Amino acid sequence: MNRRVLVVRLDNMGDVLLAGPCVRAVAAGAGSVVMLAGPHGARAAELLPGVDRVYSWRAPWIDLEPPRVTRPMILELSERLRRLRCDAALILTSFHQSPLPTAMVLRMAGIPWIGAVSEDYPGSLLDLRHRVPDDIPEPERALGLARAAGFDLPEGDHGGLKVRRPLPDVTPLVGGEPYTVVHPGASVPARQMTPERSARLVAALTGAGHRIVVTGAPGDAVLTRQVAGEHGLDLGGRTDLPQLASVLAGARAVVAPNTGPAHLAAAVGTPVVSLFAPVVPAERWAPYRVPHVLLGDRTAACRDSRARQCPVPGHPCLDGIPDAEVIRAVAELTSAEDAVSNRMESVA
Repeated sequence: MNRRVLVVRLDNMGDVLLAGPCVRAVAAGAGSVVMLAGPHGARAAELLPGVDRVYSWRAPWIDLEPPRVTRPMILELSERLRRLRCDAALILTSFHQSPLPTAMVLRMAGIPWIGAVSEDYPGSLLDLRHRVPDDIPEPERALGLARAAGFDLPEGDHGGLKVRRPLPDVTPLVGGEPYTVVHPGASVPARQMTPERSARLVAALTGAGHRIVVTGAPGDAVLTRQVAGEHGLDLGGRTDLPQLASVLAGARAVVAPNTGPAHLAAAVGTPVVSLFAPVVPAERWAPYRVPHVLLGDRTAACRDSRARQCPVPGHPCLDGIPDAEVIRAVAELTSAEDAVSNRMESVA
């Protein structure tokens, strides 16, 4: 088919990466795929196989630092989208987000067919109002919408997360010796260990024999410097997104909270020790289809609260994770990876 399909995911990097299986399904049945992403997710959209063009827009009803809604901003977006002449659109949202404001803008842009998951009555805003069960993984929520719209993954694609290859060579950044990544930051403070606790964890992992590389966004430079200390290699702010993907791909394991780089690690096939605060359900947001170990108090008082700042003194759900548990989880994942590599080498 020569249809041009717009796929919309307007929030963060991790959310966009989790949309990857849906995007590949759409690409398998459409002539081209345009992705509309938020400013925090646009770079991740450029990494997704199947995406032909990416547009960035900050949605006042999605972004965590929303701009004011103004008539000119809505008209400007609808005109940009009208010029694309898309034949259909799929709006991807999380369970707590409504697709209907976005659908209104797409109708103004003249897009003739729109589908979304929606609990709210959409009237004529949606042509496909899809329903999904609660507590399914986000990639399956999005892929279910694509399938309901008549798209499916091509033969041989088993629905995991992926990024475009090849990735850049990052040997000058990380060196040639095996390493484990610790990514301490998250967009939501309640989902990360405190800096002091992360620094102690890096020291403990180093003491257990691991060479630690600490990663972070440019805005995390102070955090990563503190966390790396004298024990880890600090790459905070020194990588763009493809380089970060390559650093994660080269790691034996990644230790990270529930954040975009944990999903990026899953997309490049690296095992993840997930330091998972229960403010959102792990059933939806755990690393997808990659070996992983979930650590953290899943019964903490903040459970399912979607809190941005930890409401419990001492941040016990994450800061209370013993070093020994993390070290054991890293050993478990890397031992399994080594066993797989040895089997593959013996077969070769």
